[in-house]
Amino acid sequence: MSKNAKQHPLEGKRAPAFTLKSCSGAKVRLADLKGKIVVLYFYPKDNTSGCTIEAKGFRDAQKDMTKAGALVLGVSPDSVASHCRFRDNHDLNFDLLADPGHAVAEKYGVWIEKSMYGRKYMGVQRATFLIDQAGKICHVWPKVKPQGHAKEVLEAVSALK
Repeated sequence: MSKNAKQHPLEGKRAPAFTLKSCSGAKVRLADLKGKIVVLYFYPKDNTSGCTIEAKGFRDAQKDMTKAGALVLGVSPDSVASHCRFRDNHDLNFDLLADPGHAVAEKYGVWIEKSMYGRKYMGVQRATFLIDQAGKICHVWPKVKPQGHAKEVLEAVSALK
C-alpha cells in the first residue's frame, strides 16, 4: 500500500466469521479454515463479462495459489444452482459460495449502493480480501479491475510464505 493510500477499515482485523453453502453442497465455515491462507473474493454476478474474466483468472492461477498454500473462495449473492452452472460453464477449480441474503457481503462492507444509467440499486462491490493463517485480513483490494487481478493476488499470497 502506498503512503497516501487509505487503509481499508478491515485490514489488520480478524476476518468476519461466515458459514456459506458451496457449489458442492457443503457448508464452508471460515473458522474451519484457520491455519490456511484464504483468498476471499466478492463479485457481483455469475456469468457476466467482468465476473467471468476474474473467475477465469483465479482458475488459471489455481495451481500456483495451491502451491503457495492459498485457498480461493468466490462469493456472490447468486444461488448455489447458479454457481454450479457458472463453475461448469468455465471449468472453475475452486469453490463458489452463495450469499443470497448478502449478509456476508454486508459484514465485509461490499454491499453498496451502485448506479447504472442513472438508476440506483444495491449490489456487491468487486473486492478481494487476503486472510492470513491466523484469520486476520492482511490485504484488501477494493474496487477490483478483473483483468490481471488474480496475478496481483498471487504475488501477495507468495509474499506471505
